[in-house]
Amino acid sequence: MDKILSAIFIPAILMILFTRVTYRRSVGFLLTLALIIVSAYKGYIYGWGLIAIEAASLTVGLFITDRMVKKKRPAKNE
Repeated sequence: MDKILSAIFIPAILMILFTRVTYRRSVGFLLTLALIIVSAYKGYIYGWGLIAIEAASLTVGLFITDRMVKKKRPAKNE
């Protein structure tokens, strides 16, 4: 149960954190993806179900950071 809860929340939180620190959504995505790949390779993730949950959480993190970036950018007046 604890692995499922951490798979739901940790990738999204890491995505937001890395994006805030590096100011680049792509760098945050790559760093989070690298951590997921390494944890799967080391055997901390058991089964495709957890990988799918982490991928969904990463997608939610991308959506949240996209909204944060759009909110911070000034609107162009034409």
